[in-house]
Amino acid sequence: MDGSGSWDAIDWNQIEDPRPRRLGQAVQESMDDFLLEDEAVIAQGHGVVLLNTREAGTLSVTNFRLLFVSQAKKCVIELGTIPLTTIEKLSDDVKLQPLPHLSDKSHPRELLQVIGKDMRIIVFAFVPKTKQKNEVFDALRRYTKPANLWDLYAFSCDPSTIKNDSEPKWRLLREYFRLFRKSLPQLRGAEEVSLSNDWWRLTRVNSSYSLCSTYPSELIVPRSISDEDLFQASTFRSGKRLPVISWCDAGSGAVLARSSQPMVGLMMNFRNNADEKLVCALSSRTTGDKGSPRKLYIIDARPRANALANGAKGGGSESSSNYPRSEVLFLGIQNIHTMRDSLSRLRDYVDAHGSISSNGTPSAVSVVGDRRNRGSTWGGGNLNSMTSFSSTLGEWLNHIQNILVGASWIAAQIAEEAAAVLVHCSDGWDRTTQLVALSCLLLDPYYRTFSGFQALVEKDWLAFGHPFAERMGVPTVAENGGSQYELLRQPSLGNLSSSPSRNALGPSGPSSNASAQSQTSNNSSPILLQWLDCISQLLRLYPCAFQFSSKFLVDFMDCVLSCRFGNFLCNSEREREQSGVTNSCRCMWSYLADLRASGGSFHEHYNPFYDPVKHNGALLPPAAALAPTLWPQFYLRWTCPIESQGGDLESQWHAMNKKYAEALKVSIYSLLFYSISVLLQHR
Repeated sequence: MDGSGSWDAIDWNQIEDPRPRRLGQAVQESMDDFLLEDEAVIAQGHGVVLLNTREAGTLSVTNFRLLFVSQAKKCVIELGTIPLTTIEKLSDDVKLQPLPHLSDKSHPRELLQVIGKDMRIIVFAFVPKTKQKNEVFDALRRYTKPANLWDLYAFSCDPSTIKNDSEPKWRLLREYFRLFRKSLPQLRGAEEVSLSNDWWRLTRVNSSYSLCSTYPSELIVPRSISDEDLFQASTFRSGKRLPVISWCDAGSGAVLARSSQPMVGLMMNFRNNADEKLVCALSSRTTGDKGSPRKLYIIDARPRANALANGAKGGGSESSSNYPRSEVLFLGIQNIHTMRDSLSRLRDYVDAHGSISSNGTPSAVSVVGDRRNRGSTWGGGNLNSMTSFSSTLGEWLNHIQNILVGASWIAAQIAEEAAAVLVHCSDGWDRTTQLVALSCLLLDPYYRTFSGFQALVEKDWLAFGHPFAERMGVPTVAENGGSQYELLRQPSLGNLSSSPSRNALGPSGPSSNASAQSQTSNNSSPILLQWLDCISQLLRLYPCAFQFSSKFLVDFMDCVLSCRFGNFLCNSEREREQSGVTNSCRCMWSYLADLRASGGSFHEHYNPFYDPVKHNGALLPPAAALAPTLWPQFYLRWTCPIESQGGDLESQWHAMNKKYAEALKVSIYSLLFYSISVLLQHR
């Protein structure tokens, strides 16, 4: 195929596949080598060209992914293969921008554009004057947005084949015991255990989720606060997400707590005695402690103006005068809609100016034969476009920096002052989760290991109700146990004006109008991605502090987006219990552990520079060091695959180790052959 980039250079006759268009047994059998367990083909197109690389092959829509198999190489092409739930948008109305050095001819109209949540934009070209594109497009429209939770690929496996080590609730209980520096006793049947120390206690007041439907069933609260106080305090917080403890230092009594915004009313003068008692108890010391009272910091993740705007709807922020020894601070982190739009702009620019672009042309090209433009085009864009890129990149990195700075400040107050810190935003499940989870990772070296990372994610992201279904645009369970697009979540009062019209798609599936098919609700946002991005920045600053590598973070994010496993389905612990996820879906943690086991200590998920002795305490990066850079392993892997690994020491180490292992293998065989030869000569 001509590599000039001109669509008219494609010889459709050469890539025409003689196999029948209709999906039959022969076609299904030909794909078996490329399918996963319980994966089935729904629709196919033959002789399809992946425009990004101008490679011809077979494009299949399965119940799990869009699968592209190279016609020449007979293998799966990773760039053209994307899980259905990772697809954000589809379009069959694609217009390619004409290039100045190519003839201005009409392009074939049989194009399909796929935009992914993982930063890729791919375009497929179908043989003109066939029905293949329509068949593939119709299948994608139907299956990228299933009407029911149970239609997701995660539920397609045989439940008898599922092997989960333990229930997530038991793993959370084990983590609570670790925080209290105690061992979880052997439990028999429904036996309950008690857990407390001088400051805190474990309560099961939310065992039926009557206290807060989006909180875990077991909570750590101040020992001096009764369960009745907790119920009264919950009425003062948005979504009843009252202040509870996420992390505590059993030695000093320092604590990191989380909640949603207080409902202070239109005039911002409503108060709640139980809430004030609960928040103040976070900073209390032991009964016999004669030292000065502990400092309490109340961190509002939002810009101050946003918090004030929430007051018009009944929300807002605390007044330090109502909480003794407290100080209220605002971090200025933007909302989910700003983050989504910022990532979208970054994705568009990276696609347009990478070495592999969805318009089928490499961007590292200069204009030939035009003296007027000589030198003005570089890296896929003219010099003027670089100003736009700087703005787009700077905007995204500024968001990352704000989260990093906020979490680092929180960790420093807890580690150095033994202070109590309460973090909240509006609902307490997005920015709050980012800050609390990142602060925990900075404070506790256990969370920088594989097992600790799992415990942290299951605690602060899953148990405390980050709305993964909403943020990824997939269905969840309803109150009656059913499943529908109209999700359970109601936005906090301060966000009513921006709440999505969830009934637009309806229970029958997505609209047939391609232009109206956004495939993502107004509540989708890359909140988890931003948190992982922050961790990648810390990996760069402290390469010896983490057991896992940047590649592990990338694969982790891909697993979440794919909805291949049940761990990150639904919006809360309660919803996952209702849908029976644990007993119906495979576990992502087991999958990742098996991957590591297959490669041993040399697997690419391991950080070869990890030194647990060197960093056995809190990481407290100075503010000057918190200058983030673009995370190339994630953002550039599709458009700049070579450059995305260029500065990654971990990848280079694994590549060198692989070469060394191969060389060692050859040397061993050579030595063995030589030894056998010597023995044969002396017989």
